Amino acid sequence: MNKNKPNRRVLLKLSGEVLGGNSKFGLDPSVLKRLATEIQQVINQGYQIAIVLGGGNLFRGHSLSSIGIERVTGDQMGMLATVMNGLALCDALKDIGVETKVMSSVFILGITDFYNHHTAIDDLNSGRVVILTGGTGNPYFTTDTNACLRGIEIKANIMLKATKVDGVYDKNPDKYPDAKKFDKISYNEILDRQLGVMDLTAICLSRDSNLNIRVFNLNKPNNILKALVYEEGTLISNSA
Repeated sequence: MNKNKPNRRVLLKLSGEVLGGNSKFGLDPSVLKRLATEIQQVINQGYQIAIVLGGGNLFRGHSLSSIGIERVTGDQMGMLATVMNGLALCDALKDIGVETKVMSSVFILGITDFYNHHTAIDDLNSGRVVILTGGTGNPYFTTDTNACLRGIEIKANIMLKATKVDGVYDKNPDKYPDAKKFDKISYNEILDRQLGVMDLTAICLSRDSNLNIRVFNLNKPNNILKALVYEEGTLISNSA
């Protein structure tokens, strides 16, 4: 396998709630095992994959304002939650023989490597899965914005945004049975329709940097690979 294939480099965005399984909280070992196996499938097909994780299954920084903890401190605590999730997923991948590295934008000596996009690209070219934790290292930025930023920095060909629905709809499909799913949609149309796919910063950053995003349902078996090979979900791009 030729590992140096930037056109096959993928940034996978996973929410923290995914790792919590049905309870949405904590870590579900069966989910970690399933994700590791599906990520291994992607690697075996010759793709390079970097992963950005949320931390909502362990901690939500913005929810602490109600008990008097300021937003900056809460966001910093949330960044640490993403590191814990990254370590857990790394362990699950290593258990099945997938070489993996955890990098963090928050310096944690002896636990993770400090994030550097040049080093991350070198690791991807060497065939490692790279798990990117710690958010951007700054408060007030969502993990969606962080994922888009990291995807641009590592020159990913596409970002896969894993969700609980099978794409982008014109309205909430859980509430409206007549909701229409898009196979493709442009960033400008998302902004015009005010669709809540990602926050405004993430949408504009991806649009301006021409980063394609595919939104897909992670709950369906083997859908990470299907999103790449069979184009499951909805493609968001400037040319859609």
